[in-house]
Amino acid sequence: MSSSKEVVVDRSQLRRVALSSLLGTVLEYYDFLLYGTMAALVFGELFFPSSNPALSTIAAFGTLAAGYAARPLGGVIFGHFGDRLGRKTMLIVTMVVMGAASFIIGLLPTYEAIGVLAPVLLVTLRIVQGFAIGGEWGGAALMVIEHAEPERRGRWAGIMQLGSPIGFLLATVVVMVVSLLPDESLYSWGWRVPFLLSALLVVVGLYMRLGVVESPVFQEAVDNDDAQVEAKTPLLRVLRHPRALILACAAGIGPFALTALATSHIIAYAKGIGYDQSDVMRALVIIAMLSLITIPFFSALSDRVGRRGVALAGAIGAVVFALPMYALVDTVSALWLTVALLIAQVVQNLMYAPLAPLLSEMFGTETRYTGVSLGYQMASLIGAGFTPLIASSLLAATGGSSLPLSCIIVVTALITGVAVWRIVETRGRDLTTGFDESSPGRIEQSEPDAGVRVE
Repeated sequence: MSSSKEVVVDRSQLRRVALSSLLGTVLEYYDFLLYGTMAALVFGELFFPSSNPALSTIAAFGTLAAGYAARPLGGVIFGHFGDRLGRKTMLIVTMVVMGAASFIIGLLPTYEAIGVLAPVLLVTLRIVQGFAIGGEWGGAALMVIEHAEPERRGRWAGIMQLGSPIGFLLATVVVMVVSLLPDESLYSWGWRVPFLLSALLVVVGLYMRLGVVESPVFQEAVDNDDAQVEAKTPLLRVLRHPRALILACAAGIGPFALTALATSHIIAYAKGIGYDQSDVMRALVIIAMLSLITIPFFSALSDRVGRRGVALAGAIGAVVFALPMYALVDTVSALWLTVALLIAQVVQNLMYAPLAPLLSEMFGTETRYTGVSLGYQMASLIGAGFTPLIASSLLAATGGSSLPLSCIIVVTALITGVAVWRIVETRGRDLTTGFDESSPGRIEQSEPDAGVRVE
């Protein structure tokens, strides 16, 4: 399975690439979790006022879903140009657009000031933000994976994926600070501060990103067959053999759904059953700190035992823990809430940590940016984009029962488990080639349906 080619790695450049990708992922998750948290706390009242608080929250989570709906389109557009023109340029564009959209959200007038135009502008900016995010993760992952040694891709990808807990931690801490403000201050100007602070992440991220070199794997493909790379449409090639794309999408649904329930939605759910907001936010900070350890560990572990084994362990754990998780949360004990979210975070990290190397090793160089971005963002849309909205609606329909929430975890984790089981182990594969469908595990040039189990 491993490449026989000698790989020469510039460690200083690899570290810069990893840090650049980390900062981009931090911004992505900071924006995602910040918006989800504010949707649960204040957006319902500020942008979607209603006599029924539950309906306001549902409407606010609906804008969260709108942003996710734009992500696959962003994955297609940025993936197309990333596969044809290079990874670096697209990543600079995605970072600027992500940060600008978040910053402008912090400047928006509310419903009270401009009426229905306020939620329209909010949804529009959320869509723009989602469009840019659609090309960010895939490109960031590829820059790291395509620079790293084959036997250490998981380890380096783990650094990039630390952006998830760091972004979450930053967003949670900032929200905790502004939530200490009196309600009048929070609703008038306090909620804006976290969005405006995203500009700092953009400045630092751009400084790092402008200093990296293009992916050597992509550059080699261009140097060896420039005319062929320019002539082909990556999306059509991916769709011509859709099995890899379908499995890549399905593999990410479970961890995204669990993240949506255990972070954004848990705030509204816990407050609804009697928790103090401070207890919930404190628990979220603790689980983010745990992920600073577990994500790089599980990602590096996938270099030793394989991507499939780590992800399958997480999927099984999610199915087993789905009912106990909400049983612990429903005790209305801050201690058991924290324990429940800690365990949920571990199984989520098991599913999430191997995704970057797994998806990157499933596609050939000429379609990798498109395939990885589209698969990941479709998983994001299905797993996380609609989950808070569906969960809030089911809670309202069932009188507050947590059973439907556990069922969401079980179903989505099973989808991930089956998908990962159907993928042939990808660890250590040569990224400069594709794979021969007629003999699983053998390598053949330019095969876009790589990494798929063939019966």
